[in-house]
Amino acid sequence: MTERTGVITFKGNPMTLVGPEVKVGSPMPDFTATGNDMKPRKLSEFKGKTVVVSVVPSLDTPVCDMQTRKFNEEAGKLGDGAVVLTLSVDLPMAQKRWCGAAGATHVTTLSDYKDHSAGVALGVRIKELGLLTRAVFVVDKAGVVKSAEYVSEVTKEPDYAKALAAVKAAS
Repeated sequence: MTERTGVITFKGNPMTLVGPEVKVGSPMPDFTATGNDMKPRKLSEFKGKTVVVSVVPSLDTPVCDMQTRKFNEEAGKLGDGAVVLTLSVDLPMAQKRWCGAAGATHVTTLSDYKDHSAGVALGVRIKELGLLTRAVFVVDKAGVVKSAEYVSEVTKEPDYAKALAAVKAAS
């Protein structure tokens, strides 16, 4: 299993990411996570659309809450040709509760709580914490990565403008 150091910190402490780095220009690895209905969902279900994969450690923390609300707001403007997925290790029931409380109707939340295979496939699993690091990937209709950001400090927000520009360019 690939382990990468020197990529991210959490509150200033260096962390280890498990899994390979997802790079711009390469095919996005397919992954399976659990939907709010407890059924498996695959990234490949969204082929033919521009996909934003917004990865957060936990929806119940302030920065993850802000990130998901921001992408929910933007997703409402993107039209039918694009979709925003939010991936975390929060339980599906907690994700569903959060979406209801936040009025988040434009993002699809997916949980990697079972085996962390989605986190490993995307190189976002934090070995020391068992959480996913903050990251944003933009994938075009053909499944090619157009933007990839592993946020260097987990407690900071991603570069929304960069991700949204990549969505517009890919759509």
